[in-house]
Amino acid sequence: MQERSDVRVRLIRETEIAAVSALVLAAYRDDYPHLDESYLADIADVAARVELHQVWVAEDTETGELLGTVTTPRPGEQLTGVARADDMDIRLLGVAQTARGRGIGAVLTLHSLRLARIRGAGQLVLETSPMMEAAWRLYDRLGFQRLPERDRVITRQDGSELRLMSYGLSSLV
Repeated sequence: MQERSDVRVRLIRETEIAAVSALVLAAYRDDYPHLDESYLADIADVAARVELHQVWVAEDTETGELLGTVTTPRPGEQLTGVARADDMDIRLLGVAQTARGRGIGAVLTLHSLRLARIRGAGQLVLETSPMMEAAWRLYDRLGFQRLPERDRVITRQDGSELRLMSYGLSSLV
């Protein structure tokens, strides 16, 4: 995928935290009604993520509209249990409803891949769920491979279990 002049990926500004919170919450809540309240609260807590990690936004270069977001760890750190010592992981990739179909998810994922390369990571890894078909189709299209040995099961607030599917892309050099 080639560079795009109509979209810029950059770190979030403090003044955008509320807008990015609304964007990513809507992206998950509206597409995945099975998510429980505690996870939705985690998704919406962009302010806490900014304190601990790096929150990136995709911005329309002409209008300044925020199109999507993804969270990466700070250099030398990790976000999730799916990451191993040589990995970089990402979380909470979300695209605004108004920006769907513009390839924003791919732009943010490719930005994350470049960042992983710069940091010398051997692999970019992430988790998704079986219900998030659009997400795993994107990862498949970009060349990610399933890492079923890293899958994990979480227990939701209602007591039901959900298997998180792990993906990785290791050809970072």
